Parts: sequence; C-alpha cells; structure tokens
Amino acid sequence: MAGGFVYTAVESTAMSTAEYYGNTLAELGRSHPEIVALTADLATSTKIGIFQKEFPDRFFNVGIAEQNMFGVAAGMAKAGCTPFLSTFSVFASLRCADQLHTDICYQNINCKIIATHAGTSFGQAGSTHHAIVDLAVARSMPNLVVICPADGLETANAVRAAYAHKGPVYIRINRGFDRVLYSDANYGYQIGKAVELHEGSDATVIATGSCAFQALQAAMFLENVHGIKVRVLNMHTIKPIDKEAILKAAQETGKIITAEDHNIIGGLGSAVAEVLAESDIPVRFKRLGIPDKFAPIGLHEDIMSILGIDSNGIINAVFDSLGVRRDDDDNWDDEV
Repeated sequence: MAGGFVYTAVESTAMSTAEYYGNTLAELGRSHPEIVALTADLATSTKIGIFQKEFPDRFFNVGIAEQNMFGVAAGMAKAGCTPFLSTFSVFASLRCADQLHTDICYQNINCKIIATHAGTSFGQAGSTHHAIVDLAVARSMPNLVVICPADGLETANAVRAAYAHKGPVYIRINRGFDRVLYSDANYGYQIGKAVELHEGSDATVIATGSCAFQALQAAMFLENVHGIKVRVLNMHTIKPIDKEAILKAAQETGKIITAEDHNIIGGLGSAVAEVLAESDIPVRFKRLGIPDKFAPIGLHEDIMSILGIDSNGIINAVFDSLGVRRDDDDNWDDEV
C-alpha cells in the first residue's frame, strides 16, 4: 500500500470519522430532545445507528429513498425539529440536489446533512460511490454552510458547531481509516476559521479533509530534511471560507498550493482561487486534487498516491513551486 500504512480492525474503528459523528450526535440528543435522525437504509454504514439505539422513537429510516428523506427532513424542520440526515456524499449531493436546493436551502431551514464516504474514501466501491463533485455542488447552494473535517475529533467539533448554527449545514466525512490529526478537541474550532497546523514562510499548503494530515506530514519532512518552512492551513470550512487566512498566507509566503480529495474544479482549489483572483496580491498558485476526470478504483491511500494528494505528492508540488528539483543532489533521504 502507498506510504506503508497498515490498519488493524481495532485501529480502523478508533479512527472512523463516522464513529465520532454517531457518538457526538447521541451525546447531543441527550440534551436536545428536538434532534431527530434520518437515514435511507444506511444506519450501520453511516454510523447514525448509534443514535437509533439510544433514541429509537426519534429515528426514522425512509428506506432506499434519499430524495424522499430530504423532503421529510425539511418538513420536520419546519415543525420545529432539528433533523440530522445521513447518506453517502455522492447521493446527498447529486441524487438529492433538487431537494437540497429547493426543500432545504431555498427555505433556509435548520437541517444538518452528514454526508459520509466522501471523496475517494470508499475507493474500492468504484465511480458510483466516489463523491468527487459534492463540494462543487454544495458550495454553490445559497444559505448552505459546507464543512470538511480532517479527522474524528474535528468531526465531533463540526457536528456540535452545526447544531449551534441555525440553518442548513453540509458536513462531508470519510468512510473511515482516517489518520489522527488532533490529540485534543480543544484547539479553537470555529466555523469559517482555518486552523494553522504548521508555521512557514516559504510556501503555504491549504488542505481539507484527509489531505490535511498529508500536508502536515509533508511540511514536517520538508523542514526536517531540507530546511524548507511550509505553512499548513486546515481549511475545514469550505463555505464560508476563511478569506483572511488565505490572503495573509499569500502576502507572507507568495506561494499557495491547495490539496483536496475532490475534483480540482469547484472545490477547495476553486474557492481559494476566487479569493486570490479578487485580491491584488501576486502569488504562485497550484491546485492538487482530481484533475477533471473520474478517479481510479482501489484503496483510498493508493488512490491518493496516484493522484498526488498524499504527502509525497504535496512535497513534489512544494518543490515545483519553489523551482527546485527534488533529485538535484546526492542525498537519497528525500527519494521516498
């Protein structure tokens, strides 16, 4: 496997972002009786079944009818409930686009969409289950907050913040097998505010979701081996995006690289590019992601390696932005 990562059954459960989501939702449900949960026959896969076990009377399975689920959730929200609805990201963004647009966003109602199996995290399931355009769809919907957490603890923070926010929220999480980025949830999570993971003045990598851990690993390697200091921003909120952090990084480092498990069109890279295009700051800019094609089929870590959105690909992009060839010396430590 790319990068030599090995996961055991115990570790994969511990690192599952969906597991954190399910437990956090159940925790919120104990204090907030207006919270209800809906699924389209995916309670186990999306981990919303954790809420079902504790609150069976507030749990609703509509069957394999995702579009109907969005309409039902909208009605429940209009009646005073706070619905959390879960399905795979590709279904939430594409199959339910009309209902998300008209039933939820147009009415600006208090629904929380937890979209699991995002990006290529369910890589072996194939193109029908790769959510590679969901950020582009979701961020174009008026009134919709769009969040892409980097790991389990950040997912828990995002779920709590979504409940506190009055209005529709789309949270994009992976199937599981996520690397652990944070050891403590108390790092100042706030919707719309990026988190600086690593200081740097030579270049900036702005990453989201599973790419945030990869970007941090790349920055640590570049500093320890090459003395290159790369700023890393975890842009967990795609909309509203943290314009201040982007412009500050552009001004202070002059080089911006974005990394996302998503089509480079319409996602994080496009959102950052829009901010930069409206500024007067000269900056070298590169988008890493899926280059406007369907992703290969396989294990998530292998797909990330092929697409160049793992730590190795990010390291290469930093070298390119600095105009440095990775193999210009006799040091084999950087030939990973």
